[in-house]
Amino acid sequence: MNPKSPNPSLSSLGRRNLLLSAGTLVGGLACATAPQLRSAEKTSTQAKAFTFCLNTSTIRGQNLTIAEEIDVAAKAGYDAIEPWFRKISAYTEKGGSLKDLRKRIDDHGLQVPSSIGFAKWIVDDDKVRAAGLEEAKRDMDTIAQLGGTRLAAPPVGATKEAGLDLRKAGERYRALLELGDEMGIVPQVEVWGFSKNLNRLCDSTSVAIAADHPKACILSDVYHLYKGGSAFEGLRLLGPQSLQVIHMNDYPDIPRAKIGDADRVFTGDGIAPLQQVFDIFKNIGAQPVLSLELFNREYWKMDAYDCAKEGLDKLKASVAKYA
Repeated sequence: MNPKSPNPSLSSLGRRNLLLSAGTLVGGLACATAPQLRSAEKTSTQAKAFTFCLNTSTIRGQNLTIAEEIDVAAKAGYDAIEPWFRKISAYTEKGGSLKDLRKRIDDHGLQVPSSIGFAKWIVDDDKVRAAGLEEAKRDMDTIAQLGGTRLAAPPVGATKEAGLDLRKAGERYRALLELGDEMGIVPQVEVWGFSKNLNRLCDSTSVAIAADHPKACILSDVYHLYKGGSAFEGLRLLGPQSLQVIHMNDYPDIPRAKIGDADRVFTGDGIAPLQQVFDIFKNIGAQPVLSLELFNREYWKMDAYDCAKEGLDKLKASVAKYA
């Protein structure tokens, strides 16, 4: 044997060890990255299950036009926008057309799953209520022209004095729903935590049930559930039909009696039981539109895009963490 020649058995052993080492390294890397990949896939799947929407109150203090708000929502990466009729009216009063606004929304690929108006559909006064239904009809026509599908129906006009007959309110909600059938828009009974009526989820749900209409549904809100003293477990009694949109936000550790709209914060920055909320969504099979609705004056000092983007990032982070 040539002493300069390598030992065949040692050479083979070295190659085998090298291959085993390489395999171990690759396997180790795979094991190290697999949980990260699974986490990323899970986050992506969860995010796709929800529609992320910007309620324009979140950037109201920046005093943009509705057209500019649409641009901000799209640039920040939202799937949808929830506009306020006040801004739409201001736009059309200055010569803007709904057709152009619809094109802007469509060009950005945005949806309009809900909209915010304040028609007095629920009040006891017959004349005021009739006028409220006319206002709701105009709002429905407007939002339909923008490709929208739903309208918030808060208890406007029935907030300061308690004692509203919930069965009568149910009849009035049915009238609003029937108007919505004509207009192609679904009105949603909204929970308002500060109201003397419909401040709790159980009251708004009672009105929706009393309406005896197949499209009856609830517009809930994380902050308003806390403000009004509703138990979050009440959401468990709802389902995909009754919970189509929910206003998402968080709140700091402030007593219910003292907390106000302006105290709402980005999701994950407060003490709201978001884990419980998303667990309930999963258990009842609901994937409501998650519409970020805030009135925080500190956020209004931010650049509108920065505010919207941070809100979306934290909303998606909450979905990834809790959903």
